[in-house]
Amino acid sequence: MQDDIRCLQSKGIETPTKIIFRHKFVQEFIQRIWQKIAKIVLPDPNEIQVNQKVDRHGNKYWQAYDRATGQSFASGSEVDIRMWIEQTYRYQTYDSTHSGNW
Repeated sequence: MQDDIRCLQSKGIETPTKIIFRHKFVQEFIQRIWQKIAKIVLPDPNEIQVNQKVDRHGNKYWQAYDRATGQSFASGSEVDIRMWIEQTYRYQTYDSTHSGNW
């Protein structure tokens, strides 16, 4: 009878508890990695994106895009882009602090 019991207890077979624990650990590990990658790769929707581009004639220009409002602005001047960003930010700040005060 002892020999029969030993045959049924294989050392290579994992218990369901061990399998579930390992699966949950791997799932949480992958989820943490994905969240870190997403923070790096995906931009914050509240931040204004600014890119320097080159047109077909080789002229450099700046393009800014506000994902929150969908507005964009392009100029050959960095100063113009900075002013547009400041105006956009001020408007958003003013709008959020004064909403509902009519």
